[in-house]
Amino acid sequence: MPMPSAMSSESTNPSHLKRAGLKATSPRMRILEVFRASARRHLSAEDVYRILLTQDEDAGLSTVYRVLNQLVQADILLRHSFESDHAVFELNEGGHHDHLICVACGRVEEFRDERIEQRQRQVAADNAFELREHMLVLYGVCPQCRAGAADAQRVPELPASA
Repeated sequence: MPMPSAMSSESTNPSHLKRAGLKATSPRMRILEVFRASARRHLSAEDVYRILLTQDEDAGLSTVYRVLNQLVQADILLRHSFESDHAVFELNEGGHHDHLICVACGRVEEFRDERIEQRQRQVAADNAFELREHMLVLYGVCPQCRAGAADAQRVPELPASA
């Protein structure tokens, strides 16, 4: 993952687009607003498209993909490919973070751990590597999916016979 530039959550501001060499078109502004307003930080192109549809926005899926790619090239969004062909995007707010991915539902959680960061830098130094970028992704099962699996394994109680 490239080291993010210092973009704030105000990257929905038209001046950020202009500084990145992009015009503040309606599709770009609407898509950036989707990211700013979303409770989820990581959205796929399909997620963005579905959100726009619920807002009665007239944008095609191809437009969403094109705009997302433009925003990634402008360093306003970051793209992550955690699974083979499934990319998710997030606002580039600067600062490094790593990810936890639920293999059951696809949920993406961010975390920061300075001890892990220090250890990674030390491993690179111990091996005479000049660290340019790195990414740590942990795969597991989130608490909600574990709770759902536990519920599914429980045998329902039978009613008392009369």
